[in-house]
Amino acid sequence: MASDVTESGAAAATLPEGLQGLTRDWSADKQTFQVPWGKAMMWFFLLSDTFIFTCFLTSYMNVRMSTRVPWPNPSEVFALSFGGEPIPLILIAIMTFILITSSGTMALAVNYGYRRDRAKTAALMFITAGFGASFVGMQAFEWTKLIVDEGVRPWSNPMGAPQFGSTFFMITGFHGLHVSAGVIYLAVVALKVLRGDYEASGNYQIVEITGLYWHFVDLVWVFIFAFFYLW
Repeated sequence: MASDVTESGAAAATLPEGLQGLTRDWSADKQTFQVPWGKAMMWFFLLSDTFIFTCFLTSYMNVRMSTRVPWPNPSEVFALSFGGEPIPLILIAIMTFILITSSGTMALAVNYGYRRDRAKTAALMFITAGFGASFVGMQAFEWTKLIVDEGVRPWSNPMGAPQFGSTFFMITGFHGLHVSAGVIYLAVVALKVLRGDYEASGNYQIVEITGLYWHFVDLVWVFIFAFFYLW
């Protein structure tokens, strides 16, 4: 134990003073309470994001319960017609299935990452990114249908309560932005894995950190699905 203290003291003594020393210290991948700084920072980010989404959903519920104008029926608003028959929430069900499936592929990517299987890890991350891109594409189609066909705007709604448009576009748009950022994040990390950037150190922890973000995005969608589409 004394040797550990001596080594840490010696390491601290070799750091340059000022901003350069601070930068080198933070970039040294040190651990606090046995948690790597990268994973700790991701948890801090996700915690702050949780507060934001909680505020959005709480505000939505407050508006939904306080408005006196009838709220549009989600089963009718988000229905798609096949063969002349409207199917309620079919697109939303497909989007939800895609995100849940992507959580499974991301979990497998983390598993193979710790096995240092570059090919399977990168392939599964690319598949996860593909699922995410499909989700964003379907969400864009959903927005287009509401804006062009139904005439819904953030400030007005011909089908009922005017607050419907503002809350819908704000919450789903903010989540869609997170999914889009996650797709880019997944693709960049997958390319680095495939290129062998983490092979020298043997540390594939970045894959797990990416997985934390992606699982968070999927979990948030479960709450949006429950409160916005099923309520």
